[in-house]
Amino acid sequence: MQSSNPVFKRGYAALENRGGTAVAPSTEELNDLYNAPAASSIRTGRMTIDDVVARTALLFAVLVGVGALAWTLQLGGGALLIGFLGAMGLGLYLSFSQKIKPGLTITYAALQGLALGTLSQMYETAYDGIVGQALVATIAAIAGVLWAYKSKRIRVTPKFTRVLIGSLFGYLILAVGSLIGSFFGLGNGMGLYGLSGLGPILAVAGVALATFFLVLDFDQIEKMIASGATQEQSWRAGFGLMVTIVWLYLEVLRLISILRRD
Repeated sequence: MQSSNPVFKRGYAALENRGGTAVAPSTEELNDLYNAPAASSIRTGRMTIDDVVARTALLFAVLVGVGALAWTLQLGGGALLIGFLGAMGLGLYLSFSQKIKPGLTITYAALQGLALGTLSQMYETAYDGIVGQALVATIAAIAGVLWAYKSKRIRVTPKFTRVLIGSLFGYLILAVGSLIGSFFGLGNGMGLYGLSGLGPILAVAGVALATFFLVLDFDQIEKMIASGATQEQSWRAGFGLMVTIVWLYLEVLRLISILRRD
């Protein structure tokens, strides 16, 4: 089962071009991968979980560093627009690019940091303490999903994937309808969730979807490792995780703001 995330689809395409097959890892294979020394990727040229952790940590270090600077400088709406539009355009390019581009991936993290730092400061001004609440909730969600996935409480099956994809399309349709409704005066001033009564429901749905998409990301990373993905693919894995985690943080931030507004 290939991932619905285009970032990880490119990883599978790279494997197929090398003659590899994308198969689900066995329990024994996963145990060997996690118990392997960190230097194994250097010897074999294949991606390990250590590579993914290192690349993901680097990307988030850049994001947090730029975000903290943007927060301190209080750059305003112009910086927010540049950050989000730049990250969106570059993110789409990286998602569908055949080649791994570490420099552009780091640039994406910096643009996301610019946007998130500016936006978070705006939210904090409007709702004191909201950013801390959103960060704690996001970290708790990631830890909970990772624990549930590693302990096999959640299993990625074809049905699970189809349900998530279908739910995502339904969520997007409702969100777009809500946005259009707000333009015609049918909403209650809640922006993206402007359609009356849908605000909290869509916000909760967004948090749930982003959280469960992390499960798909974890699953695809393990399959890429077990299938012999090259070490450079760890950049793609880190980028994919960042996309989902940023999505989750934004949904949590929006949900808390709606609850506090009400």
